[in-house]
Amino acid sequence: MPVDTLSKVFAALADPTRRDIVARLSLADATVNQLAEPYGMSLQAVYKHLRVLEEAGVVSRAAGPQPRPVHFEAGSLDGMDEWIERYRRQADDRYQRLDRVLAEMNEEQPT
Repeated sequence: MPVDTLSKVFAALADPTRRDIVARLSLADATVNQLAEPYGMSLQAVYKHLRVLEEAGVVSRAAGPQPRPVHFEAGSLDGMDEWIERYRRQADDRYQRLDRVLAEMNEEQPT
C-alpha cells in the first residue's frame, strides 16, 4: 500500500464520526439516510464524511439512482494493519532484548 493511500486511510479514520460510520457499516451496508439517523447533523455533512471515506477507499457506493447503499471495504484496512504490525514487532523485539539483559543482570548479582 503506497504511503499516500495509508495516510488517507489514517486521516479518514481520525474523525470519531467516520470511525462510527465504519463500525456501523462493518455490520451491514446502509443508505446515507440510515447512516445519518443517529447524528445531529445535516445529510450534507454526512455526505462530506462519506466522501472522505470514499476517497480513502474505506467505503464505496455503487453507481445508480438513490438510495444507494454504502459498503465498507474491509480490505482497505489491510495496509494499516501491516504498518502497525511492523512497528509492533519491532517494539516486541526490543522488549524481549531488554528482558534478556535484565535477566542476565539479575543472575550476575550476588545474593
